[in-house]
Amino acid sequence: MRKGEATRTRIVEEAARQAALRGLAAVSLGDVAQAVGLSKSGLFKHFESKEAMELAVVEHVTQWFTDFTWRPAADLPTARERLARVFELWLDWEDREWAQGGCPIMAFSVEVDDQPGPVRDLLQKRLRQWKTTLVRQFQQLREPPLSDAEAQSAYFQMKSFALGHLDARRIMGEADARRSAQAAFDALLDRTARAAA
Repeated sequence: MRKGEATRTRIVEEAARQAALRGLAAVSLGDVAQAVGLSKSGLFKHFESKEAMELAVVEHVTQWFTDFTWRPAADLPTARERLARVFELWLDWEDREWAQGGCPIMAFSVEVDDQPGPVRDLLQKRLRQWKTTLVRQFQQLREPPLSDAEAQSAYFQMKSFALGHLDARRIMGEADARRSAQAAFDALLDRTARAAA
């Protein structure tokens, strides 16, 4: 990686860390520049505006999430194994990768859901791509395949369990949050696969 690319990556990762803690809107260019050892003018060599940096943060974090949760699962032999691995890694993402600050994607979603513009559009696009990937996996869970409506419902439940885990662990302080989320997801896989037989 060239020096300029490495610096840009450091800026984006630092902005993502701050945004997970405080929200995208609260992250200032000056704070990010100081944290990575640049002047504010030095940061402008990499991003022409705060919005440009926010877009880079959303792009970086959503790609990071996909790489973290999907790539280790993509080559597993069955849809059930792939879905189980993705869910396990999704909880790891919340528990370990972002133990401080919580899941930035969730934070971004809450922050920009009612703020039309390029940042919201990009986040929505990336979340729709993720949903499409997992809906296809649910469709392949059984033979004959799940209908689109069934697969969409299963994905909705999967995401609800992941978000419920985040709420139970971070807000409610429930020590068994992960166990509860995992049990709920395993039951979803069992009944969805059984319905086909």
